[in-house]
Amino acid sequence: MHQQITEPRRSARPLPPWVVAGPPHRVGPPSTDLPKRRVRRPSVGFLAAVSAVAALAVVVLALPGGPDGPARISIVVFLVAIALWLGNRVDDTYVALGAALVLVGFGVVGSDVLFGALGSETIWLLVAAFVVSAGVSATGLTARFAAGLITRAATVRQLAHLVTFALLATAFAVPSTSGRAALTLPIFTALAGAVADRQRVVKAFAILFPTVILLTAVATLIGAGAHLVTNEILAATTGEHIGFAHWLVLGLPLALVSAHLATELVLHLFTTADDRSARLSVTTADLAAHVSTPLTGRLRPCEIRALVILAVIIACWIAEPWHGLHPALIALAGALAITSPQLGTTTMSHGLRTVPWGLLVFMAATATLGAALAGSGAADWLAGGVFGVIVDAPPAVVLVALVTISVAAHLGIASRTARSSVLIPLVIPVALSAGLNPVALAFASTAAAGFCHSLTSSAKPVAMFAEIDGTTAYTSADLLRLSRVLAPLTVLLVVACALWLWPHLGLPLS
Repeated sequence: MHQQITEPRRSARPLPPWVVAGPPHRVGPPSTDLPKRRVRRPSVGFLAAVSAVAALAVVVLALPGGPDGPARISIVVFLVAIALWLGNRVDDTYVALGAALVLVGFGVVGSDVLFGALGSETIWLLVAAFVVSAGVSATGLTARFAAGLITRAATVRQLAHLVTFALLATAFAVPSTSGRAALTLPIFTALAGAVADRQRVVKAFAILFPTVILLTAVATLIGAGAHLVTNEILAATTGEHIGFAHWLVLGLPLALVSAHLATELVLHLFTTADDRSARLSVTTADLAAHVSTPLTGRLRPCEIRALVILAVIIACWIAEPWHGLHPALIALAGALAITSPQLGTTTMSHGLRTVPWGLLVFMAATATLGAALAGSGAADWLAGGVFGVIVDAPPAVVLVALVTISVAAHLGIASRTARSSVLIPLVIPVALSAGLNPVALAFASTAAAGFCHSLTSSAKPVAMFAEIDGTTAYTSADLLRLSRVLAPLTVLLVVACALWLWPHLGLPLS
């Protein structure tokens, strides 16, 4: 019988507190006292956002020629949810679920919409994908792959581009940007130790890791929860969606180009020419000190089994147009295989513990919110009011405006999934009114909304690499310095793909 790995791979160094899942264990009898909560006073920005949205809600309610009944309720609930997301004081999932319950309570949508969203194929796909990811991560296969690439670098520039390629590959194994950040954090720590005497290089790689992780998520459908939210809203409002294979064809070129351009940008902003060309030698021993699984030698049986199962799953996803099986069914079969007693590399119970259930509830709730906006006519009314000026503009102008708004949205709404939940219900009616393909504009908006590099609070990977072991790796000023160039570059790349590349790949703009 093959040896079975039943515990997740552990790093030799303690993980940062934001990576550790679950509450700390308490020794002794439980206390009967309720924990004291720290009350945070609302910031001026939060109060301003709530006040502005409240004023808009009052206008919507009082407007004589405004939307009627269900549409009016949907808009008010939508605006209140946006205000709370902007304030970043209340949990995103709590806000989304509360909004969904209010809509069900007022009869805007039926309870079957909410409960159906919780049991949708998208939810099952994400659950199964996280179980498969847990099985692959438990073997240390991803660390071995990364080490095999990184140790081939002879200069800092070569190392940076090899790291970029390795991070792109992890998007196919781990369906979460924060999960990929946690998985690669020990690799960064090892690299930082190997080049500890080059502080500029250490800072550059600290910025490079989260930057590439965020930009390469667009390569796959399961790269971020926002992608699945976009597909859910598209299916509910237009009856169309983007399959795994088609998403891969569309997103992979953008991920490759944007990640390697960002790599060059990071190197030029934070290192000198001598830093980039200086000889470098990172050995397997440098990396092995931070990883508990073998990085050299022949693949172990558990690694071979995990690699074969992952390859079969991805191949079946890509072949979806030929066999017609839903990606969720393929992922569920893969989850059963990787947790089976004979072939498995982990247990089903451990795999399910890695599933971000809060994200799944958030996705179901926001799908309900999107269905209410579309079904009641509120989305059409909002789109006409917010984007009515650009509807009659040329297609390129509409595209540039929506992509620019999507890139800038992270300054107000920290959650990537929440941004798509807000933007896509508005983008679809704008596209229809302008005579454009709603699937193309929704994909472009989702790809652009993946840019969230300006603030530490804009994305979890950025926050995770900002401070490691109590040492600040980079500051807010460094992020702003990067964003000043990377933000317009992202807009340019997405617009160029939508105008000239994606139409040749089966996604025309009009």
